[in-house]
Amino acid sequence: MVKYKCYNRPLFSVVARCFICLFIGTGTLPAAQSSKDSSKEALTITRLLSPDQETTNDAFEQISRDWKNSFTAMILEVIRLNPDFSLNSRLFRLLARETGQNFGRDIQRWQNWIWNSEVEPHPYYADFKSVLYGLVDPKFAGYFSNRYTNKIRLDEVVWGGVLQDGIPPLRYPEMISAAQADYLDDGNIVFGIEINGDARAYPKRILAWHEMFADEVGGESVAGVYCTLCGAMVLYNTVHEGVSYYLGTSGFLYRSNKLMYDRKTQSLWNTLWGQPVIGPLADSDITLERLSVVTSTWGEWRRRHPDTQVLSINTGHRRDYSEGAAYRSYFATDKLMFGVPKLDTRLKNKTEVLGIVFAQSSGASLAISEKFLAKNPLYHDSLGDLDFIVLTDESGANRVFETRGNTFERWDQDHTAVDKEETSWTLTESRLTASDGRILKRLPAHRAFWFGWYSAYPQTRLVR
Repeated sequence: MVKYKCYNRPLFSVVARCFICLFIGTGTLPAAQSSKDSSKEALTITRLLSPDQETTNDAFEQISRDWKNSFTAMILEVIRLNPDFSLNSRLFRLLARETGQNFGRDIQRWQNWIWNSEVEPHPYYADFKSVLYGLVDPKFAGYFSNRYTNKIRLDEVVWGGVLQDGIPPLRYPEMISAAQADYLDDGNIVFGIEINGDARAYPKRILAWHEMFADEVGGESVAGVYCTLCGAMVLYNTVHEGVSYYLGTSGFLYRSNKLMYDRKTQSLWNTLWGQPVIGPLADSDITLERLSVVTSTWGEWRRRHPDTQVLSINTGHRRDYSEGAAYRSYFATDKLMFGVPKLDTRLKNKTEVLGIVFAQSSGASLAISEKFLAKNPLYHDSLGDLDFIVLTDESGANRVFETRGNTFERWDQDHTAVDKEETSWTLTESRLTASDGRILKRLPAHRAFWFGWYSAYPQTRLVR
C-alpha cells in the first residue's frame, strides 16, 4: 500500500491505477447524469486514464473532434495523474493547437494561464472531479458535485498528493509539562495559546508533520490549523452557533493553502477564511471564530508560562520530529511547491507577515512585515473602525490588542506598556490591564508567508 506523508510524494500510485482499471474502463457514471451530452464529455475525458489503449485512443479522438475550451482545465487534471509520457505529449500538443498557447509540458504555466483567463468552466466540471479523484480515494468523490455551491474556482482546487487525512491530524494529543519537554531547545519555534488560563505550546517541528490539532483548551473546543506551504497557523473555535465541527485534512489545496473538510457533510473549508467553500455547507454563512495564537520560541514561551503544557513527542505516529526535518528544502528557498494565480513582488514569497482580519472589519485585511515589526515593536494602526496596537517582544513574537482611544508611547518588550497619560498597562496573553483596572482585549492575528496571505486576501493593505 502506498503511504502518503507529505505534499511532495508522487501524485499517482499503483492503487489509483487499479481503481481506474476497474471503474473508468467500464465507462460508468452516476445514472442520473449518463444521458446528458455534457456529462458524457466529462466521462470521455476521464477515459484518457484507461489502461486500455483502444479506449484511450477513442477518447482522445472524441475530445479532438468535439473540442471546447472548457476541456482545458479537465485535461490538465488528467495529465497530473497520468504516468503515460506519450499520451501526455499528445495532450499538450492538443492543448497548444486548440488554445493557441504554447507552454510545452509546463503544467504550472498552463494552469496560470487558465486561472487568469475568462474561460467558462465545463458544466459538469464538479462531477468530473468527483469521478476522477474518487478513483484515487473514494472519500474524495463526496467533495465535488454539480448539486453543490462552489464559492471558489474549481480549477484552482488542486490535489496535494495525499489521501483524506493522509497527513494525520493530532486529535486530543498527549500533553506534558514544560519540565518533561527535554526534546525541545530554547530556540525551537512553538505556537502558543492560552484560553481561560490554560496555556499550551504546540511545537512547529511536530505540527509540520500533522498540520492540524484538535483539542480542548480552557474548556473550549479548538482546532489549530498549520499550513506548512503558506506558513500560516490559525486557531479556530470549532463550535459555531451550538454546532461542533469535526475538521480534518481534505488532501486538496486552494492557492497553495490546505483545504479542510468536515466529517459530517464532507464540505471543503478554506483554512484562512474559516468558511466552508465547496459542498453542502457552502451556501451557509458559517465563519468560525478566530482565536489568538502567537508564534514564539520555546524558551520565551516557557519563561512567560512556566506552568504551560506542551505537546508530547509521543504522538502515536513515527516521524522525524527533529527541528527543521519536515519541509527542510521547501523552507530553504523562495520557490513554491504549488502555484498560485498571482504573486505580489513587494515582498519575497516567503517573507513572514503578521496577517490581521477582524470579524467586525467588513472584509478588510492587513499584512504587516515581520521585519517592520521587529524595527517598530510598538505599532499603532486600525482596520475598519477598530483601532489596535501590535506589541512585539524581544523574541520577535507579535501580539495585537484593541486600544479604544488609548495611545501608547513606551513598551519594554516584556510585560509593560505605558500610554501617553503615563498609565502603566500589564500584558498577558488575553489582555492589557491598566493600573486603574481598565482592560483592553487581545485580538486574533497570525503569521503567514506573504504569498499565501496575498493569495487569500488580494486586496490586503501591506505595511512594510
